Amino acid sequence: MSQALIGLGGNVGDVRATLDRAVAAFCDGADVRLLARSADYRTPPWGVTDQPAFVNLCLKVATDLSPRALLKRALAVEASLGRDRASGRRWGPRPVDIDILAYDDVVLDEPDLHLPHPRMTDRAFVLVPLAEIAPDWVVGGLGVADLAARIDTAGVTRLPDRA
Repeated sequence: MSQALIGLGGNVGDVRATLDRAVAAFCDGADVRLLARSADYRTPPWGVTDQPAFVNLCLKVATDLSPRALLKRALAVEASLGRDRASGRRWGPRPVDIDILAYDDVVLDEPDLHLPHPRMTDRAFVLVPLAEIAPDWVVGGLGVADLAARIDTAGVTRLPDRA
């Protein structure tokens, strides 16, 4: 069984409820088993800054699915929760976004799937929640906790746990 790191975020609607539904749909306990879930974090928008703040979180999962099948699952969950990637603005507002950040030590460079995620080490909204659940996972020769310690985390705020 392989392990993968997954990033989720959104900023449209009841984001935390949508992310909870996304985690439940993505991690069915059979093909994808949840190993760890970070806290939810309020984060400033990235790329397109004239939009509401995001809520982001990360997952560590175990799976028998291939990276391509895992991506297909992520896209299906996004679509089921109202995400239309075809007409949405890149880095713009969205109800949910699910990214495969890493899959074991697989390195892929395909048109629609890059592993590890090529920009994950530049993004505090990924590294802060990821360091919570996978601090020793190595990306580009450095552990996630070390990468998180080197990045500007201004505006990344842990949200209170919900009952």
